[in-house]
Parts: sequence; C-alpha cells; structure tokens
Amino acid sequence: MTDTSTTAPAPTGPAAALLDDAARLLPTLQVLRRALHADPETGLVLPRTQAAVLEALAGLDLEISTGTATTSVVAVLRGGRPGPTVLLRGDMDALPLAEQTGLDYAATNGAMHACGHDLHTAGLVGAAHLLAARRDSLAGDVVFMFQPGEESWGGAAIMIDEGLLEASGSLPVAAYALHVGPGVRGAFQSRPGPVMASSNSFYTTYRGDGGHGSTPWKVLDPVPAVAELTLALSAMVARRTSAFDPSVLSVTMLHGSETRNVIAETAGLGATVRAHSDETLDTMEREALRIARGIGDAHGLETEADFSRHYPPTVNDAAEIERVEDAVGDLFGAGRYSEMPHPMMGSEDFSFVLQRVPGAFVMVGASPDGIDPEQCASNHSPHVLFDDAVLADMAALLTHLAVTRLG
Repeated sequence: MTDTSTTAPAPTGPAAALLDDAARLLPTLQVLRRALHADPETGLVLPRTQAAVLEALAGLDLEISTGTATTSVVAVLRGGRPGPTVLLRGDMDALPLAEQTGLDYAATNGAMHACGHDLHTAGLVGAAHLLAARRDSLAGDVVFMFQPGEESWGGAAIMIDEGLLEASGSLPVAAYALHVGPGVRGAFQSRPGPVMASSNSFYTTYRGDGGHGSTPWKVLDPVPAVAELTLALSAMVARRTSAFDPSVLSVTMLHGSETRNVIAETAGLGATVRAHSDETLDTMEREALRIARGIGDAHGLETEADFSRHYPPTVNDAAEIERVEDAVGDLFGAGRYSEMPHPMMGSEDFSFVLQRVPGAFVMVGASPDGIDPEQCASNHSPHVLFDDAVLADMAALLTHLAVTRLG
C-alpha cells in the first residue's frame, strides 16, 4: 500500500480550507467515535447509536427522517442552488464479538466495532458538518445515509424500501462510501467494476435411517454422503466456473450425530458462496443443487437442499472511481490513492445502493502508527485496532466528493 509519508504539494484554495476545517473538527469526531466504540449495538435496532447520531447532527438545518423497520437516520442537506443529489453512506452496527483490544474505551457488553463502523458513522457526521458550512456553494442536495444492519442484516435494502433513494425528491446521481481496514493510515484504495463479492448460502440435509455405529449395514447412513458432497463442491468450483471470474465456496458447517456410537438419521452441511458476477453465481447455484441431489439419490437418501442469495456483488462505476482518484489527489496528493490489484471476496450491502445508483466503495487504511499493516489483526478480529486520526481525512474526502460531484 502507498506510503502516505511521501511529500506532496500542499493543496491551495478550497481544498486547503477544507483540510483545515476537517482538522479543527477532528477532536469532536474522535470523542463521538470513542463513545460509539464503547457502547456498540448489533443488528437493525440501534437506539443508543441513533440517538448519538441525531445529537451530533443537531443544529445543522437538515431534513431528518428515521426508519420504521430499523433505527436508520436519513438526513438531507439542501444546497444553496438547485441541482442533483449525491448520497453518502456510513454504517452504524457492530458485531457480536467480545473485544480484546485493551483500549481504555473498549466495549464491555459482548459486542464490538470490529469492522470500523464507528469510524464510518463519525466520518459521515464530520462530512455533514463540513458540507453544512458550505451549503450556499452547493448546486444540489446531499443525502446522508446512516445505516443499521450492514453485518448480514441487509439494512441498506430495508432503507431503500423505505424511500432512501427518494429522500431528496430525486434519485441520486452518485453514491459514495468509505470503509476502514488494515493499512497505512490515510491510504485509499479501490477499483472500477466489481470490488466485493456477492454473499450467498448453501445448505443440504440428508435423511436416512439411524442406528448403532457398530452395525452400519443395518442403517442408511447420511454421513458418507455429506463427506462426498463436501469434496464434490470443492471440485465443482474448479471444474464448473471460470478461473478468470473468481468465486469461492467454503463448507463451514457439518452436522450429524452428537454421540460417538450413534449413526444419525440426518446429517448435513452449510457453506458460504461468493462470486463477482451473476453469471458465475447462476452456475454455482445450479451445479451445487444438482450435485447435492445426485449424491443423495446415489446413497438412497432424502435430500433437502437450499441455495439463498443475500448480498449482490458490490460494483463500482468507472467514472466515479476516476472522481475518487481525482479527489484524493486534490486533497492529499496522487500518492495517497492506489488501485486494488483484484476484488475482495468479502461482501457489502452498499451493493444494493450501487445497483440503483452509480458510485464508489473505497477502502481506507487506518492502522495505528508503528503497527505493520501486513501483520496486524484484520476486520472482524477481537484484537483489531483502528486509528481514529483518520477521521479528518475521511470527512474531508466525503465532503470533497459531494462538492465536486455537484459542481
């Protein structure tokens, strides 16, 4: 990742003023982030987090609405002149994970902001303050999307169903989201096209006749079928999908008897399935179901197989990625942005927004100084550490993207 210590020409004019304002706002954003970090909430209902966001936005003259199915917050900033709409996203939910960082503001309630959503929320609050101060120069509107339930709850899709994309009265022309991760603090990375994979699940249960483990010939044992299916699914990915369109199927769950000498009546498996294109995902779904049923038939078992699609691929618009690279260069110098060599296999429900609106999902390095990003704990680890000094850069970049896109 790019070394952000590289000397770059100092920005001038509006860019310099924006960075100065973001730097002055940083201590306030750090207080907010650390309060959110110490009191994390999971899922779709985050009442304390919602209250903290509403308090942080108070006095900015925004049109604010809250969700009914979730504790979402949608805030609309009306610019001084008419124009299009830009959407900025920050997710708010934490993970059901006991924190083990040793921070003096570490969470103690069994949940943890181990994916950095506390920084995303505080960074978006910062952008709201910076843009409110520039309201008169904006030719259009900005929608601030404070989203619960990103971690497998599909909160973005729920917000869209509740009218998020119509909040300003016009469909946004662009949408942007930043996501922290291990890396040199303040280094930005993304890519055009697929940047994250779809998230899907596959479950199979085989039903036979159980009995005593000492007499397998007297029963119809589903366990060998599960073992065969586990290996067959791995071969399926290698033999039925293109090596030039990456995909992953990982069997992560196996279940059968809970007693050593009992052959269970039922046994099965669960898997996570990832792909960057609908074409490859269609192939994986069709083949996984076909193989599971075929193996069940071959063993004389009843088969229940289910393939469910959850999050679509996160696909960046090429023109918006160019805008991101230009905006990073304007503010911080060209060395602060680099293109990812390949998409990630994780998933993101910002993908639902990008299905409707061209935009960009951008990773931000946020490792503390003195920690090797290649060796430090990653997102979703109870040990992961993020340096909230990056909040000034995050707020400034979101602001600059909105200003220049509307301009």
